[in-house]
This record gives sequence, structure tokens and C-alpha cells, in this order.
Amino acid sequence: MPTDPLAPDEAQVDRLRQMEASIESLNARIARLAIALGVSLENDNDVADLMSEHHAPTVLHERRVTSEHAGAAHASTSPEHRVAHQREELRGLLIMRYGVEKRYIDDTGVTVTRQIMVQAEQQLERRGFKPGVDGINLERLFGQS
Repeated sequence: MPTDPLAPDEAQVDRLRQMEASIESLNARIARLAIALGVSLENDNDVADLMSEHHAPTVLHERRVTSEHAGAAHASTSPEHRVAHQREELRGLLIMRYGVEKRYIDDTGVTVTRQIMVQAEQQLERRGFKPGVDGINLERLFGQS
């Protein structure tokens, strides 16, 4: 069944909604990981400390093993390894978010990006997340609230 293409304004509004949903989803995952790990992201120093951490690789054993060594592959999933993996994921998501924010600014400008970020943060707060738990401080990011 053919559908008519969206009008340019509708397509733009749809794209902005997708951008907001993407950043909201990313921020929610960052917030959940930070909460689960007990990591504060409320100021620049907290984020810098997390980003500058040095730790051993999370995969210490070869995962491509034969059936007789299958038990050894699962032995490396200790709580410490899971926490290390989650911290690595959190750092990766923060880096990805910074890239997404830059791309949004390049694509839509500062004003539209700010509105996307404000709406995404408001939605997270409505879902029960404390402001700043995801490392976003709109005052710091855009110079105003």
C-alpha cells in the first residue's frame, strides 16, 4: 500500500522527534548505569575522573573456545568483570553522547539542539530521574537553564 511522502515541515518535525527520542534514550541508559555503579556525573570533575580511569581489559580469556573449554569462558563473568564492563560502557556512552550533541548542533544549530536537550531532560525527570544524574547540566552546557 503506497503512502504519500511527508511534507517537508512534517519530515523535519518527525526528524526532530527522533533526535529527541534518541538523546533521551541515551541519557536514560547513562543515568541507569551511573546509578547502578554508584558513579556521580553531577559535575565536570566527576565526569573527568570517570573518563580518566585506567583499568585492565574486561575480557581476560579467549571466548572462542572449543566445547571442552566452554566452562572456562563463562568463569570470567565475575561481578568484578561485569562492573568493569559496565564502567567501560558508561564511558563509551558519554563519548557517544558528546558526538551526538556536536552532530545535532552542526545539523540543526544551537537553539534547536538546546530545545531537544531540554525536552529530553524534562522527560527523564518525569520518569523519576534526578536532574544531573545523566551528567547533563544544561546551564553548564548552554550557559543558561
